[in-house]
Amino acid sequence: MATNYLTVARIGAALAIAILVSAVGLTWLAQREGGKLPAMAGIGGSFALVDHHGKSVTERDYLGKPMLIFFGFTNCPDVCPTTLFELTARLNELGAEADRLNVVFVTVDPERDTPQQLALYLSSFDARITGLSGTPENVSAAMAGYRVYARKVPLDGGGYTMDHTATIYMMNSSGQFVGLINYQEPETTTRAKLRRLLSFGSR
Repeated sequence: MATNYLTVARIGAALAIAILVSAVGLTWLAQREGGKLPAMAGIGGSFALVDHHGKSVTERDYLGKPMLIFFGFTNCPDVCPTTLFELTARLNELGAEADRLNVVFVTVDPERDTPQQLALYLSSFDARITGLSGTPENVSAAMAGYRVYARKVPLDGGGYTMDHTATIYMMNSSGQFVGLINYQEPETTTRAKLRRLLSFGSR
């Protein structure tokens, strides 16, 4: 069943990425005057959620620093822990420079992923990663803003897993979408993207 889930998840992620990939490629290849990372409209926007410490937050709480935002869930068998472990490795490599980033993990499964569950789950990863949950309506609104694909997949014998977009969104310090880090992208590529994101600093 885990193998079947991974196949479905990767298909779902591929469908979501296909919507963005051509524009994202142009974004990262383009050079702009003034030293600003080019922004793209239509991805991101407002949200009202609760972090894994129980604090109510909105997108405004994450302005002023570039942000990495990833959508997943704590019962994910492979994609989410792999992504978070890889993020943890990259943040450790950056050391103190990683403090110049906001790194956010938003659940696509708010029915099970309470702030308390997110806190327990994220204790296995870098402490600079913040978990966000909320009501199903508020989580759905956040997902819609980021064009995130997610749906329940029933499991044999009862219960469910989630098929979802397996991509990290990169936002500039003004909360504008500037690119993607794809699932299991080569480490050298991820490092280069993070360095470029950081090179433009905070506003």
